[in-house]
Amino acid sequence: MHTVQANILSPGVRLTCVRTDKFKTGCLSLNLISALRRSEAASTALFPRVLRRGSKEHPGMESIASALDELYGAVIEPSVRKKGELHCSGFYADFPDDRFLPNGGSVLEKAVSLLGEILLSPATDGGSLRADYIEGEKKNLIDDIRAGINDKRSYAADRLLEEMCSREAFSVNRLGGEKEAQAITPQSLTAHYQEQIANSAMEILYCGSAEPKRVESALLSALQSLPARVDTKLPESEIILYPPKDSPRRFTEELDVSQCKLVVGFRLGKAMTPPLDYPAMMVFNSIYGSGATSKLFRNVREKLALCYYASSVIDKHKGVMLVSSGIEFSNFEIALDEILAQLEHVKNGEISEHEMLSAKRSITTSIKSAMDRPSGLLELYFDSLVSPVQYRPDELCDMIEAVTHDRVIETASEIGTDSIFFLTGKEG
Repeated sequence: MHTVQANILSPGVRLTCVRTDKFKTGCLSLNLISALRRSEAASTALFPRVLRRGSKEHPGMESIASALDELYGAVIEPSVRKKGELHCSGFYADFPDDRFLPNGGSVLEKAVSLLGEILLSPATDGGSLRADYIEGEKKNLIDDIRAGINDKRSYAADRLLEEMCSREAFSVNRLGGEKEAQAITPQSLTAHYQEQIANSAMEILYCGSAEPKRVESALLSALQSLPARVDTKLPESEIILYPPKDSPRRFTEELDVSQCKLVVGFRLGKAMTPPLDYPAMMVFNSIYGSGATSKLFRNVREKLALCYYASSVIDKHKGVMLVSSGIEFSNFEIALDEILAQLEHVKNGEISEHEMLSAKRSITTSIKSAMDRPSGLLELYFDSLVSPVQYRPDELCDMIEAVTHDRVIETASEIGTDSIFFLTGKEG
């Protein structure tokens, strides 16, 4: 069991404490949330990496590593995520829960203080973030951006979104683009970092056994040099309900691949109009294409053997669904037809009781598994905080169980095919 308490620490800064004595470690996630923009995405992904290289008091990774070792091997790492069209950058900290330290030791305040120092007191040179740190981390970021092509499954999904959402912020990768990363300078990154610190909404989440007042006091001390701010609201994702009139649009790319990739992008239609029914979306997705009991897996992959894999995923913040599959070139059209046919089966209400029960069981097992890890529990709460509809993870399982056939059919009723992306071999 756990309890939850949320407080506003200062304008634009919210703390959510998930108090539990279930885990041997505590964790804290600090997130600066801004609108996803192509021109700024690489800088947003880069500055936490640069800050983690060193602060004024600990000017170097070895010095920070030594400070973390003194905190019984605590961890502070940069993070960057994309939730719909929200860009969430910051840090994740993990440290032993005080209950398990010898001689009544305490780590929480020291870990939070170090995190605040890394965030607000970076190592500088001439008033700007250190150029050598920026160049080193910029190279690492560009390497990570380029490495996206190595995983052809995720690369094909990213390319589908680039084409399907080319006029929307959702097309932007969470790491930004190589061209924008190359153009970053110490002056431009420093200005961006300062703007993010001053103007982005800040969501802080803690999970552990400490009392919320203690966590709040530690954070207020660590963040006392945070610039004066106005109350910042979270940005909103642009929701496009239906595909354009010329849909489905088709895009093809040739690479040196042995297995072709087919990705189909959908818009969710009226399922994204208030009141949003996230539990029904989750059950629909599980029935249609998520997991070993889904229609895509059992029929397109197993029964008809049209692909090596086939699965669906929904971004409920944006209202987009992707189906990804690995196929032989000769199976392109027949696999595509069957993927779309399985969606029509759901729309027509061809859902067995076994499929409903298996889908719900799969989702609740996944939720409960996430709640068995402090990082997973925090991620569930963070996902809720940045969603139009808030929910408690421990209540979500009951909401899933209450989903009916009719709600699933209603969710699926207006899902429309927007774009089709085919990654094929150069000799295909």
